[in-house]
Amino acid sequence: MVNKVVLVGRLGADPEVRHFDNDTSVANFRIATNESYKDKEGKRIDQTEWHSIAVWRGLAKVAEQYLKKGMLVYVEGKLKTRSWDDKDGNKRYTTEVVADNFKMLGERGGGSEGSDESQSQEFNSTAESKQGQKEEYADDLPF
Repeated sequence: MVNKVVLVGRLGADPEVRHFDNDTSVANFRIATNESYKDKEGKRIDQTEWHSIAVWRGLAKVAEQYLKKGMLVYVEGKLKTRSWDDKDGNKRYTTEVVADNFKMLGERGGGSEGSDESQSQEFNSTAESKQGQKEEYADDLPF
């Protein structure tokens, strides 16, 4: 069985990071993906879907330091649904992508080179936990 999610989208806001007593961190952020199609009358329809992302430990620290609102990111992870009881005792559910790596594809409005393709840096949980540093790769998106 496979639980794999791959998304490319823009951050809607800077990540929200929480630090715990045991030196563990989690960063939560949302990214938007867009889809366009033409309706029966030939009118172009744009749809935006928002995705909740969570990254843990070393990746959370990287997200806190580097990710900013409007950035284009590639995210890989798995879907996870969790539940909790709200203040009225009702059971609530949320589904999010728990990312094990992400790749910064650029910044809106210009990065150091002024375009989305100006820089590309990939971060993953394995490299972060073992090496404590980022790894850079060439653009190796499968599309």
